Amino acid sequence: MVNCMNYGKQMKLIRTYNDIKQKEVAEYLNISVYTYSHYETQDTSIPLKHLIKFCNYFDVSIDYVLGFNENINYKNCNKKMDLKICGKRLLNLRKENKLKQIDIAKILLLDQPTWSIYENGKSLIGLPYLYKLCKLYNISADYLLGRIDKKITFDKNKDK
Repeated sequence: MVNCMNYGKQMKLIRTYNDIKQKEVAEYLNISVYTYSHYETQDTSIPLKHLIKFCNYFDVSIDYVLGFNENINYKNCNKKMDLKICGKRLLNLRKENKLKQIDIAKILLLDQPTWSIYENGKSLIGLPYLYKLCKLYNISADYLLGRIDKKITFDKNKDK
């Protein structure tokens, strides 16, 4: 699932455009330069908490980094993650699509208890699962995570 994401190139583009060294970003994320460099090359999947911090540092949207749209940033973007809002939006997404927890868990190739933990706001959803949800249902990652209030959907016909 991670292989279809192409965030690494976008992260590098954003970082170099801002004339920032990998070391500076790594220090901000509180990780080694080695680990950060593997995020850019996608040899290692970036944890969502690090992607959120990266986006906050550069004031860019997660949707932009993941290639869902060309909105570099959103006005009034909430920099802090609220697991309860995220959980509620995941629940609403599931219900809007008339799915049971077991159905969406199967779609995402995870178990139902794990989905329940995400939906109940007990844990942050994994980036590969978030990415797949956004692609399948053409919905903003920033919205699902509670970073923006306006529900944004994407053109189903656009190649992402």
